[in-house]
Amino acid sequence: MTISASSTDIPIAKLRDALTGRIITPDDAEYDVARTIVYGGIDPRPPVIVRPADARDVAAVVSLARETGVELAVRSGGHSGAAHCTTDRGIVLDLRDMKALDIDVQGRTAWAETGLTAGEVTTAAAAHGLAVGFGDTGSVGIGGITLGGGVGYLARKYGLTVDDLLAAEIVTADGEILQVDADTHPELFWAIRGGGGNFGVATRFQYRLHELDGVVGGMLVLPATAETVAGFIAAAEAAPEELSTIANVMPAPPMPFLPEEVHGQLVILGMLVYAGDAEAGERAIAPFRALATPLADMVKPMPYPEIYPPDDEEEYHPTAVALTMFVDRIGHEVATTIMEHLQASDAAMRVAQLRVLGGAMARVPVDATAFAHRRSRIMVNVAAFYEGDDDRPIKQAWVDGLAAALLQDDRGAYVNFLGDEGEARIRDAYPGATWARLAQTKRRYDPTNLFRLNQNVPPARDG
Repeated sequence: MTISASSTDIPIAKLRDALTGRIITPDDAEYDVARTIVYGGIDPRPPVIVRPADARDVAAVVSLARETGVELAVRSGGHSGAAHCTTDRGIVLDLRDMKALDIDVQGRTAWAETGLTAGEVTTAAAAHGLAVGFGDTGSVGIGGITLGGGVGYLARKYGLTVDDLLAAEIVTADGEILQVDADTHPELFWAIRGGGGNFGVATRFQYRLHELDGVVGGMLVLPATAETVAGFIAAAEAAPEELSTIANVMPAPPMPFLPEEVHGQLVILGMLVYAGDAEAGERAIAPFRALATPLADMVKPMPYPEIYPPDDEEEYHPTAVALTMFVDRIGHEVATTIMEHLQASDAAMRVAQLRVLGGAMARVPVDATAFAHRRSRIMVNVAAFYEGDDDRPIKQAWVDGLAAALLQDDRGAYVNFLGDEGEARIRDAYPGATWARLAQTKRRYDPTNLFRLNQNVPPARDG
């Protein structure tokens, strides 16, 4: 049996003979669930979905894709905003059956297969009083977030996810299974710490774990004004490194713990995580509570995994447009601009998400990893939900307008939050020498650009 994928036939029988994992085709009952990705507005119909059982299966699929020229998409969690985790023309290599996790409690390390989610690894590590930082959503796959850098709730205290990456198992374009670390294939190890999926399929990661018995964290909802937005950022910049924050400036959702009269009004939906002593955490959070009378205050001592929202991906597939950027400052004037743009939009959900960076992630040398934005001060993500194809360009224009109004000296971009935005934006994620070094590494490990469904860095040309 073969399935047509553009001009290339995918030999299903050959796949079945070569693999121990699952193969899902459009004839299978589980196909519609298996092909669905997180974001709405995308209706992928891949000719075949392969759920490998181990790295050998992955190597067999990569070798087949190289030999036949069929397009290959790699999925860890399915959160790609550019839909790079799926394809209508080839094979989806879906790693979600690969969930082995080996935690060395005494050595404070863990080997984790890349079908695991951030929430699964975090929950397992927390059972031993340990943690590694991922992002702010538990359902993301560890493959994508790690390869892109990993900006999350522990970034100011412990650094990015890649700063705790000790080693990895990578299947390269020639089908070879490599063990890479700082001493073995060091250039490849440098590149996968921020360079995304350009260089192979990551099948396992080894992480350094940190002792973390719990956090002081949760949601703090404040009325949004220019004063409170600027004050929130100032408090976050002045806070100890143990505290990481996210300020979502947005219309208040109809959450049951918010007064009904607040629903739809602009608020700061703040997420705060203090990785340290509970009493010190309460002191660190006090300046935020003092900005205004909270509309809701759910900040409390808790186990670290509880900071992740409930996993509702089977029902939640938002249609949204977004743009990511860095800025140097958010004072009263910039906060006023944010408020004015939010007030001018009629999008049911629109947000300016503000994250103060710094701390441990900023102390790593800029050229130590392929994540090049160590000195960036504040990350901003602007997003709006749209309703139907006709509404999308309207909401996109609003997103672009607010982003343009916020543009300052830092022209970088965080690769994990990029959509399908073109090469110039990818170069913003990998500026200058970082791009050149990645392109050279790409030429060595993937000279034909087999791994191109990603924020792609083409191989450097000879000469």
